[in-house]
Amino acid sequence: MNKIDRAPVTVNGRVYPWPRVPAVAICLDGCEPAYLDVAIAEGLMPTLARIRRTGTDRRAHSVIPSFTNPNNLSIATGRPPSVHGICGNYLYDPETGEEVMMNDVRFLRAPTIFKAFHDAGARVAVVTAKDKLRALLGAGLSFDDDRALAFSSEKSGTTTRAEHGIDRASEWLGMKVPEVYSAELSEFVFAAGVKLLEAWRPDVMYLTTTDYIQHKFAPEDQGAKDFYAMFDRYLARLDALGAAIVVTADHGMKPKHRADGTPAVIYVQDLLDDWLGKGAARVILPITDPYVVHHGALGSFATAYLPEAADRAAVMARLAALEGMTLVLDREAAVRRFELPADRIGDIVMISGENMTIGTSSHRHDLAALKGPLRSHGGLSEQEVPFIVNRVLDLPSAPVLRNFDAFHHACTAAAL
Repeated sequence: MNKIDRAPVTVNGRVYPWPRVPAVAICLDGCEPAYLDVAIAEGLMPTLARIRRTGTDRRAHSVIPSFTNPNNLSIATGRPPSVHGICGNYLYDPETGEEVMMNDVRFLRAPTIFKAFHDAGARVAVVTAKDKLRALLGAGLSFDDDRALAFSSEKSGTTTRAEHGIDRASEWLGMKVPEVYSAELSEFVFAAGVKLLEAWRPDVMYLTTTDYIQHKFAPEDQGAKDFYAMFDRYLARLDALGAAIVVTADHGMKPKHRADGTPAVIYVQDLLDDWLGKGAARVILPITDPYVVHHGALGSFATAYLPEAADRAAVMARLAALEGMTLVLDREAAVRRFELPADRIGDIVMISGENMTIGTSSHRHDLAALKGPLRSHGGLSEQEVPFIVNRVLDLPSAPVLRNFDAFHHACTAAAL
């Protein structure tokens, strides 16, 4: 039985056609649609401009919170956080009282599309920029039969065949291990994708980048233009190799600073300490990760655990009245509206506006590490993302079209 006769793969209740050519999804981390619009208008992305004309060009919605881990795992599973369980980069466990990174595979509650295809006999490749996603995206893969690869740019110098499917990926690619705060971290991902298509020919491949450039540069800044011109050159090669490609993003990016360049922040932990007593409530910022230069742990989504005696409705009303606060929901409403796992969010959920972030206490944020005015994400204003396919498909647009439909449509296009 050859690959074009293979049966579709079903995972998490969705059916994925078996691809006749490589099915590739590319997640451009932090790719606010304006980045592509500006670069194309200035003639810097001829390949993407052509694909927009001759393929399929839509806008999609990301999951909320519009952060990296929830959206990458939604793309990888084809389902929202209520199914796969990853609702942030960071988690508070009320039973243990610990705040931990949500990078461990033990937090994942659903199999990935990559595992399902691999189990069905496919070749699967996953290349990430940061290593924080690599274990989650590679969950369940077996690397002992030359049918799976999962590695990051960040740790490409120390990959092993047993853990990643390849020894010393940086040497294999002929590129130095990139600095984590650089455009080169993402370029490594694109270069690896090209070489994998040329030399290894995966059936399914996921390429996901870092948003360092998007946090640092607005769409009209030269640094952003250079980045998207670079991506377009690699996209041209991927397209020429015959892959069916979906280009999307995990979230957008907006300026979150005041006119003088200082971060625009509502320090909610400080407010709750004043209203309810110091330490009585606990504010959790799911954007939190080790990369403080990107955002200083400031984003537009937060959750809070309140003491049992607190008047939840009164606290919510006071928070909702704050300037820059867009939405305050109780747990039950947030679970319904944003398809979140109820046991991994607090009593209330807060979302700030396009130019505002939510912090804990002012002294807990390392804002000195920020390079330039704050740009960040997490809220509804960063939910709209590009969704571009290098084949003609009859697709809806947002809000029906979601970024986590990427592999369904990539496989559909690859099966044509």
